Amino acid sequence: MPRLLGVEIPAEKRIEASLTYIYGVGPTTAKRVLEQTNIDPNTRAKDLTPQQINEIVHTITNNKILIEGDLRREVQSNLKRLQAINSYRGIRHRRGLPVRGQRTSTNARTRKGPRKTVGVIRNKDAKAGKV
Repeated sequence: MPRLLGVEIPAEKRIEASLTYIYGVGPTTAKRVLEQTNIDPNTRAKDLTPQQINEIVHTITNNKILIEGDLRREVQSNLKRLQAINSYRGIRHRRGLPVRGQRTSTNARTRKGPRKTVGVIRNKDAKAGKV
């Protein structure tokens, strides 16, 4: 498995698809990087020469594309900033509710988590009911 910028990318896949395994590099960015380095997008990642790998790394760093830890840090700082200034979006993030205007009376289970139903807790000392 080739290693690019501290990330193991799959060797058997096309380099265009393999680059998307780097956090912050999507299909469009991968295509643009390969065009700038003149590498065929259909070549497999295992077939890249060390020189081609260096070209890809230099292109990503020279274009100032935020990836991996730097991008994660920036996203977290953006969320912290929104929460600190008490914006509507920050409050929604803090409460774990949908941020972009989705309804919450039904659905929104991904953000809210599993349903919290209030069940009946039977007292063990109570007398048995009739059957």
